[in-house]
Amino acid sequence: MTRALEVAAVLGGLWLAVLAAMVLLAGRLPPGLLRDVAEFLPACVSTARRLRRDPAVPRRARVALLVAIVWVLSPIDLLPEFLPVIGPLDDVVAVVLLLRYAARSIPRATLLTAWPAEPRILLRVLDGRRARAR
Repeated sequence: MTRALEVAAVLGGLWLAVLAAMVLLAGRLPPGLLRDVAEFLPACVSTARRLRRDPAVPRRARVALLVAIVWVLSPIDLLPEFLPVIGPLDDVVAVVLLLRYAARSIPRATLLTAWPAEPRILLRVLDGRRARAR
C-alpha cells in the first residue's frame, strides 16, 4: 500500500511540475495567435467570475456564466483533454456559446472592463462573422 502511495505522490509531483512549467512557458510566448489561444480559456473564466459579481448583469446571464465556469473546471468532458487539438475544443465551444449568450444582455462596456486579456479577442468572439465583414 505504501508503495502505491509513493508512486501516486511521485506522479502527482511530476504532473504539478509539468503544469507549472507550462504556465511559466505560456507567459513567455510572443504576441500572436498562439499566445491568444493560450490566454483564451483562463480569460473567459476570469471574466465570468468578475461578471457574476456585477449587479448590472441579469440573472440569466449569471446562470450562463456559472455554467461556463463549471464546464471548464469540470474534469468530465465530451472530448478527452489528452486528444491533441480537439481535446480542449468542447471547452472552447461551450464557453464561446455561453459567453455570447450572456453577452446579449450585458452592456458591452461592462464586458470589456471584466475582460483581462486583449480586447480584440473578446470582440472577435462576440461579433463573429460581422467583425470580418466590416
